[in-house]
Amino acid sequence: MLLSWICISCFLQIPILVCSYRSSSECLVRMNYRLSGEGNVVIVGFFPAYAVYPLNKTIDWRMTTFNRDFMVEFKLRNYQCILAMMFATEEINSNLNILPNTSLGFEIHNVPHGQRRTLANLFGSFSGPGYSIPNYRCAREGMSAAVLTGPSWAISEYIGTLLDLYKYPQLSFGPFDTTLSEQRWFSSLYQVASKDTSLTLGIVALMIHFHWKWVGLFIIDDHKGAQILSDLRSELEKNGVCIAFVEMILAIRGSFLTTSWKNQVQILESSANVIIIYGDTDSLLSLTVNIKQKLLTCKVWVLNSQWDHSKFDDFFLLDALHGALIFSHHNEEIDDFTDFIQTANPFKYPEDIYLHVLWHSFFNCSFFREKCKIVDNCLPNASLEFLPGNIFDMAMSEESYNVYNAVYAVAHSLHEMMLNQVPFQTCGKGKEMVFFPWQLHPFLKSTQLINHAGDQVVLDWKRKSHAEYDILNFWNFPKGLGINAKVGTFSPNAPEGQKLSLSYHMIQWATGLTEIPRSVCSESCHPGYMKTHREGEAACCFDCKQCPENEISNETDVGQCIKCPETQYANTEKSHCQHKTVTFLAYDELLGKTLSFLSLGFSLLTAVVLGVFLKYRDTPIVKANNQHLSYILLITLTLCFLCPLLYIGHPSTVTCILQQNTFGLLFTVALSTVLAKTLTVLIAFKITTPGRMRRWLLIARAPNFIIPICTLLQVVLCGIWLATSPPFIDKNVHSEHGHIIITCNKGSAIAFYCILGYLGILALGSYLMAFLSRNLPDTFNEAKFLAFSMLVFCSVWVSFLPVYHSTKGKVMVAMEVLSILASSTSLLGIIFAPKCYIILLRPERNSLHHIRDKTYARRKTLKPSSHVS
Repeated sequence: MLLSWICISCFLQIPILVCSYRSSSECLVRMNYRLSGEGNVVIVGFFPAYAVYPLNKTIDWRMTTFNRDFMVEFKLRNYQCILAMMFATEEINSNLNILPNTSLGFEIHNVPHGQRRTLANLFGSFSGPGYSIPNYRCAREGMSAAVLTGPSWAISEYIGTLLDLYKYPQLSFGPFDTTLSEQRWFSSLYQVASKDTSLTLGIVALMIHFHWKWVGLFIIDDHKGAQILSDLRSELEKNGVCIAFVEMILAIRGSFLTTSWKNQVQILESSANVIIIYGDTDSLLSLTVNIKQKLLTCKVWVLNSQWDHSKFDDFFLLDALHGALIFSHHNEEIDDFTDFIQTANPFKYPEDIYLHVLWHSFFNCSFFREKCKIVDNCLPNASLEFLPGNIFDMAMSEESYNVYNAVYAVAHSLHEMMLNQVPFQTCGKGKEMVFFPWQLHPFLKSTQLINHAGDQVVLDWKRKSHAEYDILNFWNFPKGLGINAKVGTFSPNAPEGQKLSLSYHMIQWATGLTEIPRSVCSESCHPGYMKTHREGEAACCFDCKQCPENEISNETDVGQCIKCPETQYANTEKSHCQHKTVTFLAYDELLGKTLSFLSLGFSLLTAVVLGVFLKYRDTPIVKANNQHLSYILLITLTLCFLCPLLYIGHPSTVTCILQQNTFGLLFTVALSTVLAKTLTVLIAFKITTPGRMRRWLLIARAPNFIIPICTLLQVVLCGIWLATSPPFIDKNVHSEHGHIIITCNKGSAIAFYCILGYLGILALGSYLMAFLSRNLPDTFNEAKFLAFSMLVFCSVWVSFLPVYHSTKGKVMVAMEVLSILASSTSLLGIIFAPKCYIILLRPERNSLHHIRDKTYARRKTLKPSSHVS
């Protein structure tokens, strides 16, 4: 078995000293380590300076074997607490202002493993060495004023249960525990540490600062771990941080490495790159060893301060805990403490066996096993400061700081008790103060002093302030460096937004990471996307979905997109709304220019035709078809061609009203004129039987009344339209993406279609009249042209309706303009183009001689036909 441990120590490359049965380590156990300093009043301290474990149940690395069945583990971090107690005692005894004429002594015991052995040592302390008898104290021993216990709450609880029976003052130098503040169970116990209730706030603030939204938790499975888990879960959820996994680690002291670590796969496979560990070194040693052996160097570990990193050395060059962030209580430096440690050696304190063993182990001193002391051959000027930082840290730890304050608190309370002349006795020529233990309680409860570092020391837990934290960064690369570098602070009492302070440039992240690590379940949804929660998973696990049409998200990780206002539209990335461009059928764009040119051009052409008809008004072709109606039709068509100009340009209330009404009235006049033309021809040639009615119609010029009557009906319709629901300016924000189209809303669609229907009736009536008179015998009969023009007119507006409703925006306006131009052009071209052709190009056909010849030829042709019939 011994040989196997030698092999393990060589493999781990750790300086483990393996000796025979009578080794230096044996002395610590054989002599049941006890250290005392003389004084009238004694403060007793219980410190776990070393631990003894059965060899067949434990495998660890910084331990010294002293026989075949057991081994000793040095706890140098706790030994620093012993040095702090010695240092504080010496300072007080050298200060004439505290406890004058009274010397303060100390008595230090190691806390063995197990509750039973701990209580046995406590009885030995009260009764005297070798006695351990309840309710008995050797008169030769100094009076015990108070007992210091820690650093774990379990040790304080074991001892506190017994001390409370005797009302012995007990000061715990471990982390603050609300359970130990229960007055009904531990009425004689005082906690030196500040309240730890803001630790969870600091951890959550760190998560938020680095945007770590996906974290794992390893927490010790005890009452304090349960409270921390409850507080952490509440704060994390409140700030949008999700928990990837929670594992409560059962603390099984004494069998660290035989405990199966079932959660290693969970850590390896978890996407959480930040793991929060809460506990102390002893309780979570198994967890930490496995973390280091699995080389989980890509994780960021966030720890509380109760960790002894000297235990975590292994044979790997890389350290998985390198880059860990540690929340440590903020403590000011105590002057001269480092100098005290540097001068502490076996020659200065020959009664301290621990120092002898350390000097023998680390500085190769010769060792006298019988007396458990070194004799010679030591490294010259050897000091604890020569030890590497990962083995012994010269900086005062939290526990040592609390021990220092505890000793001063007891001394000040004794001083106040003496000043208040509390009755006590002296024995042994005045060297020993004898008083009842509970006499010190009122003064301990009211203690409020400022230590040499300027910090306030209060023992009453109700008056304690919340702790401020230093954020330490563990540097252990290269291996063995073991530096806890201060990289930030957390002050719970600071103003909001200033509680957390960090120095980024000083932080060394886990091995292999050069930038701030990310720890998220899902990558952030960029602007333009929204989160969609994954069913059955944590809130931080989501998918990103692009925002719907015309909706945006201008921040990351939004749960719902925002709809753009009607006057704005979403950009292509859907990250912000842009103002829509106001558009209409303008004169300065190509379509507007083209329609304007066509409108003016056809209007000018119609005016030219009118001028031709006026110039040749005495010719037969102009007179043949009621020249006055032709003039009216040409004038109306000229205005019809100008009507589209009302549709082009920025709409106004006036133009909107004029557009449809002018269009309806002008086309009513044009169509009624065509109807009057066809009726004139039909009355003249179709009514063959002479009679009073025919003569009256011809003499009264009845067709000429059609125009005012039809126009009057249209005026009535327009009046009703304007009175009920007139056209108005409208903004069409949905027709065209990114544009606000300014159009004229027709108001009443029924009125608009009534006007179109009325025009359709006129066009259909004109077509029927023209169709019936198309074959009448007249030299210049225009009925055929009128019928064809009405056919084209109706075709234009029948095809206009579906096309009009299938378009949007200014294209719809352009379609109506084109329909107006096309229908007007059909009237102008079909009715007047043949006449202009004859007037201008075939003037010989526009004469009375040609008409007579043509009439004579027609009659001659008809006579044989009549004879035959």
